[in-house]
Amino acid sequence: MHQTTPDGLIAPHGGKLINLLATPDEAKTLAKEAESLPRIDLTPKQSCDLEMLAIGAFSPLKTFMGSADFRSVCKDMKLKSGDIWPIPILLSVKSPPPIGERVALYAPNGTLQAVMTVGETFAHDKKLEIPSVFRTEDEAHPGVAQVLAEGDTCISGPIKVLAACVDPEGPEAFLDHRLTPAQTRKAFAEKGWKTISAFQTRNPIHRAHEYLCKCAQEITDGLLIHPLVGETKEGDIPAAVRMDCYKILIDNYFHPDHTMLTVMPAAMRYAGPREAVLHALIRKNYGISHFIVGRDHAGVGNYYGTYDAQQIFDELDHDNLGITPLKFEHAAWSHKAQGMVSGKTFPKLEGDQVFLSGTKVRDLLASGQRPPAEFTRPEVADALISWATAK
Repeated sequence: MHQTTPDGLIAPHGGKLINLLATPDEAKTLAKEAESLPRIDLTPKQSCDLEMLAIGAFSPLKTFMGSADFRSVCKDMKLKSGDIWPIPILLSVKSPPPIGERVALYAPNGTLQAVMTVGETFAHDKKLEIPSVFRTEDEAHPGVAQVLAEGDTCISGPIKVLAACVDPEGPEAFLDHRLTPAQTRKAFAEKGWKTISAFQTRNPIHRAHEYLCKCAQEITDGLLIHPLVGETKEGDIPAAVRMDCYKILIDNYFHPDHTMLTVMPAAMRYAGPREAVLHALIRKNYGISHFIVGRDHAGVGNYYGTYDAQQIFDELDHDNLGITPLKFEHAAWSHKAQGMVSGKTFPKLEGDQVFLSGTKVRDLLASGQRPPAEFTRPEVADALISWATAK
């Protein structure tokens, strides 16, 4: 049974939403102080992580991890508190400041994002983190390469955040859809939703994704389509294009009373199974009770098995996990059935089913070819081919 809040929603991970945002008066004081503080320039991933910490999406984390949490997460997928947590959230630097020093943290675009008091420094044990989190040490893996490029010392300590969204005028800020966990919870309560399923995506939603979403809608009060708009790898379709596709699809093919669209400003790790667990816990903080886990969730290349990201949930303490994973098999278009099917709903017939991955569709777009109707809705295909041919 889920622990719930007074409004009937699932409780945040750890029991309480964290809020690290400074008040307007605090922000003015901190901005003045930062002028004379040592400066740390964050990577895009670190800046995304800081926003997720600030708004409570990484609850119960109150700052970048210290050494005890780092080692516990790598080895046991738990914080030192005992709460499930699958991936280290670290601030690694090349030149660590001394303990006790106040430092200013700047986003990649030069915006002052936070002020930290350094409480701990420790060696960034990449030989522990990389195989634990990614199940590979192959430097071609984008998550592995990212960690290898980071600093060799991690710092942790109390933080006050001046700016969560550091580029509100930018093309991928999506302020009208950039709701915090507290705001999505308020919206769900106002709609009267008690159970909510969430769909995580970093790609346009194709027919198989739509099928999963609608299956989930049948068993919950509402659906949150919650695309990731933080840092992704080169070659992924830009977030602004994807958002246009989501809006087109929702307007034409979903019930507005049971569907919501907001964005999640996290960075991708491409860590497969462990990242699927992270994505579930984040959605728990947003008020989600059921989380869709499809084929090769958060995977890249051939590093993970087709259903590894589903099977990892069987290893977890479900009372502490709280959120219910919805495990779906690979879905495809069936010519005979004239619709989407899976291995559980329709037999495989030779030459009947159309399987197209996001990678194959990106290849089609790169060559100027329109994605077929069996893969995506025609209105979405129009938007995608328009973007691809305008590049």
